[in-house]
Amino acid sequence: MSYVIRLAQESEAAALHSLLQKAYEPLLEHNIHFTITRASVEDVRDVIRNETTYVLEKDGVLTATLTTRFLWTPAKNHLAPWPFVHWFAVAEHAKGQGFGNEIIRYVEETFLRDTLKSPAVYLATAVKHPWLTGLYQRRGYEPFHTATNPLGVELVYLRKILNQQAFEALEQAPLVRSIAELRTLV
Repeated sequence: MSYVIRLAQESEAAALHSLLQKAYEPLLEHNIHFTITRASVEDVRDVIRNETTYVLEKDGVLTATLTTRFLWTPAKNHLAPWPFVHWFAVAEHAKGQGFGNEIIRYVEETFLRDTLKSPAVYLATAVKHPWLTGLYQRRGYEPFHTATNPLGVELVYLRKILNQQAFEALEQAPLVRSIAELRTLV
């Protein structure tokens, strides 16, 4: 299996939008709406610009993708102090060939754990999604929160500990919650 995992380029926004729309379209039949189902090509371009979007390319074709959002991403709500992964998709022609597993493993292990030294990662999926929660739990994710998104979809948030020692240290460390709080410490 010959492929390349690399960062997405802004010039690929239209192709990436198409891959994501096709991958998420079947969820609409289950009345599951995520932000990507209403996103424009420009929205995808903004995400490529402001977040870290990886693509798996096989034979010059975008085959899978996964995006990581960080605490410093503008105008986003953050539920936890770890990176948030979203917009995971595999092209229809490539399903069942292991490409989804490869891009998730690369982002979790090579990028987040080994490069950024992140102690954990989290994601969200629809409670009523027929198979995603189970897939993520088999990959070591554990539910830690539930909520409803602005589109009315009940979500389950799952986290995966990437480095147990760093995770425990972070859990014990007092975190600065605001700039005002930081100023009181100086």
